[in-house]
Amino acid sequence: MAGSGLEGYEATSKEDMWDRFFTTQAVEANSKGKDPRMTFIISRLIPHLHDFAREVRLTFEEWQLGLKFLVDVGKTCTDVRHEFILLSDVLGLSVLVDAMSHVKAKNATPGTLLGPFHTEDANVFEQGECIVSKENEGDPLTLYGTVRDIHGNPIPNVSIDIWETDETGHYDTQYDDRNGPDYRGIIYTDAEGKYLIKGIVPVSYPIPHDGPVGRFLTYVGRHPYRPAHIHFKLEKEGYDNLITGLYMKGDKYSGEDAVFGEKKELTVEPKKFGDQKLAEKYMSNADDYFINFDITLMSTKESMELFDAQSRRDLKTLGIDAKVVNGVPIADLD
Repeated sequence: MAGSGLEGYEATSKEDMWDRFFTTQAVEANSKGKDPRMTFIISRLIPHLHDFAREVRLTFEEWQLGLKFLVDVGKTCTDVRHEFILLSDVLGLSVLVDAMSHVKAKNATPGTLLGPFHTEDANVFEQGECIVSKENEGDPLTLYGTVRDIHGNPIPNVSIDIWETDETGHYDTQYDDRNGPDYRGIIYTDAEGKYLIKGIVPVSYPIPHDGPVGRFLTYVGRHPYRPAHIHFKLEKEGYDNLITGLYMKGDKYSGEDAVFGEKKELTVEPKKFGDQKLAEKYMSNADDYFINFDITLMSTKESMELFDAQSRRDLKTLGIDAKVVNGVPIADLD
């Protein structure tokens, strides 16, 4: 049998580019900044990246393809379309980071994804007003409840930012002729911590899948749909910001959320008022649907204390010995 022509040659040894010394060099070269938190992040990122490449035997062509994909994701981003957030969502990173960043007490309302369709131009509405500009579209829905702290005290003047799709499953930002915010709005809780606002019963819808993230989902054999839901973002000074949402019970895509945001604790079933006198109490009609959603917030201090304790426990479990400040590990630059 003819020789391969490689007799006498050996593959690159472990003592060369494959070994940990090379990775250590890369870490040291990129850890000369003065920010201890960023230095710690980079010092952990590089070894994970290198180990990933080693484990999968990443080829040059695959490396190029991956970089091109990220470039395409960047080119798809606009001021109203955030493809990188979408990529983070479908990989499960967004919900993981949210869960780690906003550790909740057992009686606090759990958080979920912000999503790529939140905007900063929502109008402020009064109690009982409707965030939908068009009449007779979708099934009318009344949302009401009380915002309290974890001790049961009502919290007045909390900003509640709410947004949802229209009856066709599209956000206002997905329309080229958008001339202002719709199906979204901000309401403030009253002196008793109560809120009352109207919209429509949400419908399931696909995340944008006409770009690189959509191609990725097709490639890995996944659908792009999210179960029907409504987004909430609550803010008030002195309290930990809460990004949460309500998911409709029995939705076709329940349990198969393309971005992993659905949570059992946030699943609800809209019901009709049925009784006109009861409906009028909430400035609604008997045939309207309603959801009573009470929300519990943690103070900033309570949240930070819980976050710090949880971070220290998790780091210990992972066997990471690091200096911890405000709940996050940092590099010791002293």
